[in-house]
Amino acid sequence: MQREAFWALTPDVVFLNHGSYGACPRPVLERQHELRLHMESEPVRFMTRELEPLLDQARAVLSGFVGAQPQDLVAVTNATTAVNAVVGSLRFSPGDELLVTSHGYNACTNAVRLAAERSGAGVVVAPVPFPLEHAEQIVDAVLAAVTPRTRLAVVDFVTSPTALVFPIERLVRELEAQGVMVLVDGAHAPGMVPLALDSLEASFFTGNLHKWVCAPKGAAFLHVRRDRQALVRPTVISHGANSPRRDRSRFQLEFDWVGTSDLTAFLSVPRALEVLAPWPELMRHNRDDALAAGALLAKALGVRLPAPAELIGSMVAVPLRGDQAGLERWLFDERRIQVPIISFGGRWWVRVSLQRHVRPGDVQALADALLTRNAGVAG
Repeated sequence: MQREAFWALTPDVVFLNHGSYGACPRPVLERQHELRLHMESEPVRFMTRELEPLLDQARAVLSGFVGAQPQDLVAVTNATTAVNAVVGSLRFSPGDELLVTSHGYNACTNAVRLAAERSGAGVVVAPVPFPLEHAEQIVDAVLAAVTPRTRLAVVDFVTSPTALVFPIERLVRELEAQGVMVLVDGAHAPGMVPLALDSLEASFFTGNLHKWVCAPKGAAFLHVRRDRQALVRPTVISHGANSPRRDRSRFQLEFDWVGTSDLTAFLSVPRALEVLAPWPELMRHNRDDALAAGALLAKALGVRLPAPAELIGSMVAVPLRGDQAGLERWLFDERRIQVPIISFGGRWWVRVSLQRHVRPGDVQALADALLTRNAGVAG
């Protein structure tokens, strides 16, 4: 899987930030281009007669990959849109509590705060420690924040700022058993960790497909448990709201058509799943490379990783010393290294993402640059 032949990434950039927006392989971009040309060859025919069957075909392939039934999945443009749809659909009352964690994605936490503001509910932030020693600390922190007033918990599967893989099965089981609806923000999960959504049984689960599945930008999904589907409406209400059709659920009728839009990114997902297979091997490879990258950086900078190996997927975060507000720009402008420098918990972190396009020597180049800059690591 030679980088220049398979990936469209700029050759002279050390690209260690796959986790932010992904990177789409050339064969997948070619499939999207084919779909777009076909759409534009007869737009009316495509939109009115061909789009729904194509959506069903892509959904059927995706359902096998994520361990779900096709009728419980809908296409969305990104996980943030799905979170907004869910929290914007649910009805809360004054005194209700909506639970998030201190590691939550800012955009999604903002959506929760808006829903609480509109309804008079409160937002409770579970303070998950970081660094940490074991998964039980995550479970304890989340469950300690639950009260009889907790209605919804929005929990990341893989955290964005800290690159932790939360013990999501345990969290969902414990929270749902207490009557708390769980919305799993699985933005990073598809393609990084194996999924079995039917057995997970979270009320709601969303995942991006442009990240680790490497589909084009604008491909994501929302999975809603069958008994919760009547509660959820898309952020855009269109023809499905009063459709007389009875051959599929209102859930899919509403989400499958939210006005004229280009759904070729989602329709290209089967091609992405095909060209990057076998997936167990790829997920194992990326995780092994992430652990190796973390070990290399930790050794070079003289620190310990902030979490045990079982809580690390295809990304790893390493702490830095001092104020590093300008480091990310310096790394790109001076060394052509694309990697996020994140402020979290009063410290700065470098978050490294590993995918097949990362070349031998890329992580070492980052370590050398950090040492040159005298970034160091917090003691």
